[in-house]
Amino acid sequence: MESFFLQVVQKLAAAQIESPRLETRLMFAEVLHRLPSEIFQDITITEEEKKKVEDMLEQRLKHKPLDKILGHKEFYKYEFKVTEDVLSPRQDTEILVESALEILQNISKAYILDLGCGSGCIIESLLKDLPSARGCAVDISDKALILAAENADNLEISERICFLNASWFDTDFIIKIGEKFDMIVSNPPYIPSADIDTLDTEVKEYDPRLALDGGENGYDSYAQIARIAPRLLQDGGYVLLEAGIGQAEKIADIFIANGLRLRKIVNDLSGIARCVILQKAVAENKNS
Repeated sequence: MESFFLQVVQKLAAAQIESPRLETRLMFAEVLHRLPSEIFQDITITEEEKKKVEDMLEQRLKHKPLDKILGHKEFYKYEFKVTEDVLSPRQDTEILVESALEILQNISKAYILDLGCGSGCIIESLLKDLPSARGCAVDISDKALILAAENADNLEISERICFLNASWFDTDFIIKIGEKFDMIVSNPPYIPSADIDTLDTEVKEYDPRLALDGGENGYDSYAQIARIAPRLLQDGGYVLLEAGIGQAEKIADIFIANGLRLRKIVNDLSGIARCVILQKAVAENKNS
């Protein structure tokens, strides 16, 4: 008789779920409180545990993302709680974290601003790797900020991060922030409004629309961040932005038009231009 494990794998595969065997392992590992590497296809499972896996499977077959079924996801080197109130952390975004760390390791006691922090995965990964750094995480969603604060607690960095419920479109946003930063990081909404309904079910049904909708052409948030960034950065400070497919050059142009200098565009593992790095010029000493 075919094992329950293989039955789950086959049902996921039939629903065209990528990596059905890995996802089955992750479900079993969650229910059995074991590591995925300890799960094998003939593993013994009780009726109660089987029912829990079946409940997860039912949700997954509706294309609810596995991380939002499990309630957590690994990102970069750490694990983050996730809900339907935040974007699912994605491997592509790790490129932004790694690029930021290359710069920040040369800045003593760096102060970092994350615009649209969601789960906190970007800024909190940075702060965990940089014990002398501090950060401010901004999001328009109070539910996202509550989750990000939980993640900060779990990573033991709460004393080095503050949270602000605000929108960068607020007319008094600069006043609300009230400080300048060595770096701004952001994965803002960048999907054109009309394209959202064409996205995969996992995204359009389970990621918050606020975190996806970039306006008519996808660039609304970039344009606004470009307008305010020069006043939020220290001289010589950096902006690192995630870009959607085919957007990086246009994003760079928007920020260059607002006085920043393009330093680099970094490709992700698929060769897609994913992270745009810009810098505010250092003011010349007028007395020299």
